[in-house]
Order: sequence, then C-alpha cells, then structure tokens
Amino acid sequence: MLSVRLPKELEDRLTDLAEVTKRSKTFYIREAIEKYLENMEDMYIALYRLENPDERISNKEVGERLGLK
Repeated sequence: MLSVRLPKELEDRLTDLAEVTKRSKTFYIREAIEKYLENMEDMYIALYRLENPDERISNKEVGERLGLK
C-alpha cells in the first residue's frame, strides 16, 4: 500500500479523467508510474552502457551467432 499527496489541481484533473473514462484513479496512477519507471530504467541502462562500454557486435554477427544467416 502506498499513499501519495497530490496538488489539488493535479488531483482534480485525475478525478475528471477517471469520471469521464469510467476508470479508477488507481488505474491511471499505476499506468503513469509503470511508464515512468520503464523510461527511467531504460535511461539508466543507456547511461551505464555509455559509461561502461563492453564488447559490441554488429547485427550481422548477432544473426550469425543465432544461426539466422
């Protein structure tokens, strides 16, 4: 369980959206957090890989390793 305090304006917008679409506020909060986390995780992976370069292989080599010639 998690409790979040939202500014009144944001809560009002969320309430309006939930009422218009007949979905719960929880649905939209969960969706927003999931999308935000996915974007942040991708960004941190990209930054890590830029800071810690590893072996790089071409698309052609990936295909060969997978037997997709």
